[in-house]
Amino acid sequence: MKVLITGFEPFGGETVNPSWEAVKLLPRQVAGAELVRLRLPTAARASLEALHRAMREEAPDIVMAVGQAGGRFGVTPERVALNLDDFSIPDNAGDQPIDTPIFADGAPAYFSNLPVKAMVQAIREAGYPASLSHSAGTYVCNHVMYGILYYMDKEFPSMRGGFLHVPFSTAQAAGRQNAPSMSLPDIASALEAAVKAAVLCQTDLRQAGGSIH
Repeated sequence: MKVLITGFEPFGGETVNPSWEAVKLLPRQVAGAELVRLRLPTAARASLEALHRAMREEAPDIVMAVGQAGGRFGVTPERVALNLDDFSIPDNAGDQPIDTPIFADGAPAYFSNLPVKAMVQAIREAGYPASLSHSAGTYVCNHVMYGILYYMDKEFPSMRGGFLHVPFSTAQAAGRQNAPSMSLPDIASALEAAVKAAVLCQTDLRQAGGSIH
């Protein structure tokens, strides 16, 4: 089995992005699956071009993208991606689409087919905070998650895929007041637990994972 796992370059004035820094710390194999790493640009068009190329060339069984969500308290597997770009700031290519579909022929939304609840439980059992998220935002992270699921729907029906957000690293939080964070080794260990659950679990857990707001 092969897992393509991606992280992003820094954006928004940051000098690091914990998604990629943590992905770099992952072992070469998890639960017998080979991990292939890919650093994505934080730019809508270029990110999907690189991702689509890797999906064709690597033919992974699972695609897992990871992004930064500053302000979140733990690692959050994403459940759904919207067919919507509504960027509050320009991406690293200077583009700022507003109220724009990602793919004109795509569904209004796609759901991850990864075992997201099992991934949350696995991360918690490994000793790290985690929760299920129902919004990947409307920036490049959602753009990439939607792209993964769109390509799976149109070209790669046997693949499984989804997205996880991670909090600021401790170094990023040092200059902020009351900003939740995790160390990069802890983020990497949480991601490893999530990958293991994705590899081993074909059917997700049936347990409460929603939120009131």
